[in-house]
Amino acid sequence: MEPHAIQLIVDEISASTAAEQDRGAVARYIPGLASISPDQFGMAVVGADGSLATGGDAKTSFSIQSISKVFALTMALGKVGDQLWTRVGREPSGNAFNSIVQLEAEHGIPRNPFINAGALVVADVNLSGHMPRESIGELLRFVRYLADDDSIAIDESVARGEAETGYRNIALANYMRAFGNIRHAVELVTGCYFHQCAIAMDCVQLARAGRFLMLDGRQPDGGQVVSARRARRINALMLTCGHYDASGDFAFRVGMPGKSGVGGGILAVVPGKASIAVWSPGLNESGNSQLGTLALERLAEAT
Repeated sequence: MEPHAIQLIVDEISASTAAEQDRGAVARYIPGLASISPDQFGMAVVGADGSLATGGDAKTSFSIQSISKVFALTMALGKVGDQLWTRVGREPSGNAFNSIVQLEAEHGIPRNPFINAGALVVADVNLSGHMPRESIGELLRFVRYLADDDSIAIDESVARGEAETGYRNIALANYMRAFGNIRHAVELVTGCYFHQCAIAMDCVQLARAGRFLMLDGRQPDGGQVVSARRARRINALMLTCGHYDASGDFAFRVGMPGKSGVGGGILAVVPGKASIAVWSPGLNESGNSQLGTLALERLAEAT
């Protein structure tokens, strides 16, 4: 489809979402997110040909939260390869993103790397051989490289707020440490995790950061980020696990690999075609962007 045709579709989606009455509810349990207006909506589509289509608040920065798990997972796989799968599973969880229930039954092995427990194990892997500041810096440099944008930064106030209120994540990390599946001190691992979730990006930056998953693991300039096989597997995990206990419904309605965050963002990939970012801070009952999901469904239908 021609770039101008995609822009027209994005314009139509942006106009239709503006008229939606049910916009979901913003995440109130994280200071820094509770006060954000749910009236906002942004969308960016980066094509395999380098084209860019944007709509709404596509240049408004937001906290990417759990979308960061995609980039952290990519980095961890680069460090330890398939050894990672001895410490974290690859199956959909069927439970809420911050559930502790499965961990007891499954002996401290999280079901997948996109629920919070799995992301904490990934953070523990990325921390190996580093101080937290170095590990956080490494991930931030990686995201800046993927997006080709050195202005991307961490929202320190969001990170601080998460550290002050993240009791459940701290409990998850302590529980897995009791099973030996968290190797570093819990406060170091959770510190890294809270900071990665507080990375702030806009839709254009986020869509650009996802291009390697659209291009068989390559950057547009030809640089290889991961192998084509690994890119395919990351996309598969995004499709089956990227929306927590609503992953099946998202796959049914949208049909694209996607990863959501409670900041209201979603990164979606159409391999070989497009990297897409949407953002609207109002969430549905599963903690995924209400209007973002609707916008991706409409984009899938229109294309």
